[in-house]
Amino acid sequence: RLTGQQQEINSLMQRKSAVDEENARLKNEFSNLNRKFKDKSQELKDTEECAQKKEEQNRLVIKNLEEENKGLNICCADLLSDLEKLRKQEAQWKKEKSGNDARIKNLETDLAATREQIKRLHGICSNLSSQVAVKQEELFQKDCDVVRAK
Repeated sequence: RLTGQQQEINSLMQRKSAVDEENARLKNEFSNLNRKFKDKSQELKDTEECAQKKEEQNRLVIKNLEEENKGLNICCADLLSDLEKLRKQEAQWKKEKSGNDARIKNLETDLAATREQIKRLHGICSNLSSQVAVKQEELFQKDCDVVRAK
């Protein structure tokens, strides 16, 4: 009976030893998993912090872009206003140019008519000059005749 108990004790001791080994292995595995969990938790925390920073940077970038966009919209509105003013000014200038072109055409017509009149008057002057020269010659001849007659 003692040997049976001894065998049972040995068997229980072996089981205890196996259980202790399994326990040690499980504790070691738990410790490794716990360390990995802590590492992953830190990694997650770091990633979340990084994501938060990125999100904040993105918000700032978006805010800056919105401000820049606002400025560009104001600039565009000013440019469109300037363009409209320039178009109105261009229309006014075209109208004035058209009036000036008509006046120039009328002046050119008047100038051509005046030139024709001057040409005609030159012809008349030339004709009269010839007649004066003839009359002076006749007068000179008559003066000579008068002097001879005296």
